[in-house]
Amino acid sequence: MSSAATQILFSTLLIILPAHALEVRSGKEAATTIELYTSEGCSSCPNADAWLSSLSHDPAIFSHIIPLAFHVDYWNQLGWDDRFSAPIFSDRQRQLRRSGMVSQVYTPGFVVNNREWRGWFNGGQSVTPDQLPRSNTQVGVLSAQWSKNVETLALSFTPAADDHGDLQVHIAIVGMGLETKVLDGENSGRVLRHDFVVLSQVQYPFGSSKLGETITKRVAGPIIPAKGQKKSALVVWVSKGESPAIVQAVAAYL
Repeated sequence: MSSAATQILFSTLLIILPAHALEVRSGKEAATTIELYTSEGCSSCPNADAWLSSLSHDPAIFSHIIPLAFHVDYWNQLGWDDRFSAPIFSDRQRQLRRSGMVSQVYTPGFVVNNREWRGWFNGGQSVTPDQLPRSNTQVGVLSAQWSKNVETLALSFTPAADDHGDLQVHIAIVGMGLETKVLDGENSGRVLRHDFVVLSQVQYPFGSSKLGETITKRVAGPIIPAKGQKKSALVVWVSKGESPAIVQAVAAYL
């Protein structure tokens, strides 16, 4: 594991093996990924959080649409310490800025398919998943297998193009049905509700891709933080080199 990809650990941690065999496989076309950069300390963020939560009812959730809520830590000094925040989430947003994928660092900030997306600011809660930008690019097939009572996660990627180069694989646990009563800051007195919150993330070198050749890797099963979520999900994505851009992603409820 690279030093830049330090695993995030929150409070009490549990290693949870799947109750049944979990196997998820993408198509060749890139999944639609939605990244929300948010904070419990930001008064403009709850509406964006609520919109992201509304996507949980879409039939394409996790099969074609994969939302990720990254809670940044740069709001923490302004009155409220967001329990879901972590420096690496703020660093990821800054890396997006350095890569030219977003214009600036702000919350709430949306990135859809590796591009800054301001459609939510124009349409608000009325924006539907079919109005999101789509990639339509064939990038390759990503799969993850986590067998019952097995502590390792089996990963594979078969690229549909030969220009991906050295790849990294990211494994995240996201939490659904989370609530926080905020006692200070801009949202003082509010009960905030969250879904798709990235609770933990770890990164591994995946290998060098060649057209038609499948890369495989086994890694330790993810650590699942106990943060009061009603449900957890596994999200796996592949990136190229040091770029934050997501090449392909898969997800499934645990």
